[in-house]
Formats: sequence, structure tokens, C-alpha cells
Amino acid sequence: MSTLRLEDLKQYSDSLRTRHGEPVNVRFVEPRDTDELQHYIRSLSTRSRYNRFFGGISELPKGLLHDFLQVGERDRFTVVATMMVDGFETIVAEVRYALHAETATVEFGLSVDDHWQGHGIATVLMKNLECRAAALGAERMLGDTLRSNEAMISLARKSGFAFVNHPDDWKLVRFDKEISVAPKDIPCASWRLVALSRRAESPSASA
Repeated sequence: MSTLRLEDLKQYSDSLRTRHGEPVNVRFVEPRDTDELQHYIRSLSTRSRYNRFFGGISELPKGLLHDFLQVGERDRFTVVATMMVDGFETIVAEVRYALHAETATVEFGLSVDDHWQGHGIATVLMKNLECRAAALGAERMLGDTLRSNEAMISLARKSGFAFVNHPDDWKLVRFDKEISVAPKDIPCASWRLVALSRRAESPSASA
């Protein structure tokens, strides 16, 4: 597993584009995002919150909010996708993921602001997450979603995931895929930094 340097989270930020070319910044969540993240969750439609958290919450409970903000704790991470809206950096999507080192698997969940759905944000986030997972040393990605969540099922299918029955809950479906990030592409900052670190540590680098 690769070790992230959590004292400088900004170095892992990525600049992406929506389907229509709008710039999207993807970065680890920071303590300064506390109010904005809670506002983002509250602004999701009831259905979007239910699909994301499998329950009828209206905001992140205090304990869960704390967990979201603890980047790297117990190999769990939160990234937010932000855009400039009316001159303010605004959260338009979030991804929460966890590395299970014993199985080299990253498990994740994500949501996109209802007003920004259909812009391709979830699609570019999925590819970015695949890269971030590879940088952690993961070999597979998996997620769970409600069988009624057609948007997530369609996204996972288009992103190359295979589907299986959930082992514990008939209302859910599980999807997973093998990670295949080409080193030559270096499609995210996490991967690039890992590549530079390995190059510096290799015997040939100091020769």
C-alpha cells in the first residue's frame, strides 16, 4: 500500500472537466468544508439522500460528519468535487471510500448534486476514483446500491462494473471491477506522486 502524505492534502487535487467542458476541482475534504459539506447534504433531494445513505437522513449526523472529515483515518477518505458558482467554490459532488488492505479492495459511495446531475460529473469521478484507488495499492473497486437506484446502476454498468447479489440485503445490489489504470496515462495526482516516489526510491534513480 502507498502512504499518502496527509500533511499536504492539496497536492492530491485534480482538475477535471464535465461533459460540457466546465472545470471541476476534485480534492480531499478539509475542516474548512464542514459547513459547506453539511449544506450540500441538506440540499440533496430526499430521494438522492436515500439512495446515497440507504435511509431518510436530512443531514450528516455528528458522528458521521466527523468521520467524513477525517481523511486517512482507518484508511478511509472523502473527496469533494467543487465548481465556481456565482463566484463561490461550491461542492457539487462527494465520494467516500475505504481501502481494505487485506483484500486489496476499495469500497466506495458517491453522490452528485441534483442540479448538476446529467453533466457527466459522476462519470469523471468514477475514473478519478479508480486512479486514486490504484495509487493506494488496490486491485479492485466495489460498491453497493439500492436495486431501485437506476442512475447508479447505469453509471456502474457504463464504467465497466459487474453485478452480483448483495450477500446480506436483498434490497441492495453489489457491483465490482478489476482496476486497470495504465501507468502511461497517469490520470490523477495521487498516481503521479506515487510514480515519482517509486522512481526516487529505485536503485537506478540514485545511480
